[in-house]
Amino acid sequence: MKLEYLVGIVVLIFAAQFFYGLAANPGSEFGGADGAAEDVIAELDPDYEPWFGGIGFEPPGGETESLLFALQAAFGAVIIGYVIGYYKGKGESN
Repeated sequence: MKLEYLVGIVVLIFAAQFFYGLAANPGSEFGGADGAAEDVIAELDPDYEPWFGGIGFEPPGGETESLLFALQAAFGAVIIGYVIGYYKGKGESN
């Protein structure tokens, strides 16, 4: 019972921060770390040339990129959940 209250409080804190951020910055867009890093690098050294250009795969649209990111997150969550469940079940059987 105590765990449910703790999880509920943590969820409420994160939700409050999220909605406060949306209210404080209306019309803002979520930006990735890649774009922010490019801006900082361009500011520090305008003549910088990347040594690697990537694998050459460009998703056809923003929706596809979001889908791939969500699939990656879901796949990681499944693996983490499996490992936690495996060791939890293994500990209870002994």
